[in-house]
This record gives sequence, C-alpha cells and structure tokens, in this order.
Amino acid sequence: MEFQRSSGVLLHISSLPSYGGIGDLGPAAYEFVEFLAAAKQHVWQVLPLCPTGYGNSPYAGSSAFAGNPFLISLEYLVDWGWISGERIAGLMGRGGNVDFGQVEQRKLPLLYEAAGNFLDRGPLETELAGQWQRFQEFCSAESGWLTDYAMYAELRRRFNTGAWTQWPETIRRREPKALAQVAADSGRMLALEQVLQFAFAVQWNNLRAAAAQHSIRILGDVAIFVNFDSADVWTHPDIFELDADLKPIHIAGVPPDYFSPTGQRWGNPLYRWDVLRARGFDWWIDRIRRSRDLYDMVRLDHFRGFAAYWAIPADEATAINGAWVKAPGLELFRALEVALGPLPLVAEDLGLITPDVEALRLELTMPGMRVLQFGFGDKGSHMHLPHQCVPGMVAYTGTHDNDTTVGWWANLGPEPRAAVEALIGPVNDRPTWPLIRAAEGSVAEIAIVPVQDLLEFGSEARMNTPAVPQGNWSWRVPEGSWTAELAGRVAAIVDITDRDNDPLKVVETDLITAVV
Repeated sequence: MEFQRSSGVLLHISSLPSYGGIGDLGPAAYEFVEFLAAAKQHVWQVLPLCPTGYGNSPYAGSSAFAGNPFLISLEYLVDWGWISGERIAGLMGRGGNVDFGQVEQRKLPLLYEAAGNFLDRGPLETELAGQWQRFQEFCSAESGWLTDYAMYAELRRRFNTGAWTQWPETIRRREPKALAQVAADSGRMLALEQVLQFAFAVQWNNLRAAAAQHSIRILGDVAIFVNFDSADVWTHPDIFELDADLKPIHIAGVPPDYFSPTGQRWGNPLYRWDVLRARGFDWWIDRIRRSRDLYDMVRLDHFRGFAAYWAIPADEATAINGAWVKAPGLELFRALEVALGPLPLVAEDLGLITPDVEALRLELTMPGMRVLQFGFGDKGSHMHLPHQCVPGMVAYTGTHDNDTTVGWWANLGPEPRAAVEALIGPVNDRPTWPLIRAAEGSVAEIAIVPVQDLLEFGSEARMNTPAVPQGNWSWRVPEGSWTAELAGRVAAIVDITDRDNDPLKVVETDLITAVV
C-alpha cells in the first residue's frame, strides 16, 4: 500500500508521563495527541501493546492478541465508576522511569479490584448497564483468543513456575477434563482477566478515535515471533517447532551483526510453516486481522524472517551456530491479502538483507525502513542516507533499538563524525536537529523521529539495547515536555518539507479516486 507524504513520532505508551508509575491510556496520552496535532504530525508509532514477559520487553509478550493491563488508566476507571478516587490516591506519580516491580505490586492489584467491582455491580446497576452489554459483546467477538488467554494468565499466576512447561502434565498438554476443572475452580479470576482486556480495548479505541479526529494514524508493531512462555504457544503447540516434551527444537535469533559479535539469541520458538500452510495460514490471518483492528498501519518486525529465518539449535548458548531456513514469504502474504484485503504494512528490513528479502518486499510494494544513524560507515551503508532514499520508504533518525542521536554522536569516532558533517554541515556537538531535517527532507513517504530526538536527550533516555536482557524499556518522558515552542519548531519543518498530510487519506487525481 502506498502512503501519503507525512511525518510522525515514535513513542511507546509506557513512556508517557502518566499517573501510576507507567505510561498509560489516560490523560497523558491525550496530551500527547494534542502535541502531535499542534506539531502537524500525522503518525504516532508505538511498540507492541501486548502483556510483557521476561525483561519487560514488548517483543517478548505473553500473548500476540491481548493488551497489556499495565497500560490501563486507573483515572479513567474512576471516571467509569469502577473504583473510587480514594483507593488510587497516593499511587506513584508522573515522574521518573518505570519501576515495573512497583507497578506490578501497587497498580495491578487496584486494576483487579476495579475489575471485580465491575463484575459485581455491572449486571445490577443501571449506570453500568451499557458497559456491561458491551463487555458481553466483546467477550463474544474476541472469544477466539480471549478465553485461552484468560486461562493462561490465571494459570501462570497460580503456578508461578516461570513457564507453562512446568505446569502439571494434564494442564500443560491441555487435556479437556483438566481445563474444565480449571474453569470450574477459577471462574471469577478468568472473568477478571476478560474484564481487564475489555477495559484496555475501550480505552485504546477511545484514544485511537481521538487521534483520528486530528488525522493522526497509529503505526503499530507486530513481532514476527512470539514468546515461548505465551498463551499462543501453550494454546497452539502444533504450529511451533516443539519436541515430544513440548520444548523448542530450534529457536529464533539473528547471526552476529552490528549489535552483537555473537548474534542475538532471542529464544522464541520457530513456526512449523508446513502445518500452517496446510491450514491456510489461519493463525497468521487471525493475528494480522487483530493487528488491523488495533492499528491503522502495521510495522512487521524482522521482515527478513518471512523470506528466511535464522534457526538456532535450542541447546546453543549463542546465536553463532544457526542456519538460514526458507520461509513461505509471498505465499503467506498472498493468503493474508485474499482473507483481509489490502494491508497497510511497513517492512522492518534492517540487518542482513539479501536479494530474496528485497525482492519479496518489492513484490508486495511494501515500504521498507532507512535509519540515518546507520548511513555513515562504508559506501554500502549509504543506502540509509537521504540522497539514496526512494519514495517507498519510512525514514528514521533512529529507532527504539538505537541509542538516541545525542548518545550516538557522543560515542561516534572521528571518521564517521567527519562524514556526518560533510553531509549536513558543522553541528557543534548538536547533531539531532540537522539529522531530523535530513530525514524530513528526504523523499521517503513517511519520516519518523523518536521523541527522545525531538527533546535532544542523551543515552539516559535510550529505550532498548539489543542483546542486553535487563534494564530496558523503562524510560519515560519528563512531565512538561510538550511545549508550544517545540510543537512550532516541528510544525515549521513539516511545512517546508510538505509533510502535513494524512498518510491514509483519499487522494483525488485527474483520472481516478483511490484510497492509497
């Protein structure tokens, strides 16, 4: 799908300066939407919204379909009448980075309390009748994933073993009698999980609608692989490479690269693509359908894995001794198009991109990514620079996996620094805005800037360091960052680079009217 020339900002929900110790779908999110509108931004890129697992990574979620309860706004639950303002008084404020342990200990119990109040009062109180009806409809519409996710979440809490493979044998193998007993014993807890998913859905849909009023589109993120300790693998073990004991045979990762000399051993189980093919890729159709329901546009993380993926024997300690294995590629995407129609997808085509990967992206007419920080090495890296960009691309100064531009510059050697200044002129140790202007001025269809770069923050604001398992994903924007001066500065660049457009708007030509 071809997008219109536009501009946006990368900021995950958890990084908002929300009340409660973690960014959420409450007032701070709407404040950010107003800032984006004032800055003439039409794309808000977020990371996966799933419940997070090990290391709090949104790319290691416990479900490819569910929303993260941590992102639910308690303030709005007060407005809904689910919990009193007195109960949430004194909760963590809007400052500082996320302390995930504190959020789990202090915010999560209040979320369950609010959900319990709704369960008890929703069928009885007139003022909650509308929400109760919508909750019933939500459970019915999302039953394909919601019931299994609720059971997985409850069992994970009950057994607290670290992974579903350590659960009792009859449950980990999903024997019907055992699951029926869990449903009988834990009916209320299963309902609470469903209520939290309903609350997340309502708050997310409300925020997305508010953004759409300003022609701001949400660019979401779909990780190609799912976490081993997830509702997806427990529910559908037959579509993953697992042995007779339900443990991974091979796992996902990437070979040695820019980020790590030993590669990245992600640990995700690999798909049995032959099984998925025989089933018409039904699980992937359901997954992309769910993503289309959540987002306006979707970034496919690790796009090269759809052409070929790095398969690492599960007993290997690093990613070095893996091998490339062919994936279904075009066959999968044609099945998605038949089932779902044209899809607004963006390919994350970074890393080792071989001709077959590029051919797949071009055949699908899918925009790829260019990252300016990558462009100042040898001539092969120049593909990331503005003068080599082509219209069907999304240009970034950096991504969530990169250091901020200030931090990147501080650690840059003299030769690449000289290359930067040869292209954009002297920067006087402030390279961020010259690189922003370079990205926005490129011919790329969309230009995206991480919010850390808009604010000229250093390495202390970095979101993630790949191959480092702990200490990531916790950064939050300081309160008061969305100033009129900053919005005006961004808007001026948008105006001069002709990016004040809705990327999905209807375009009229002399011959036809088409949605592009």
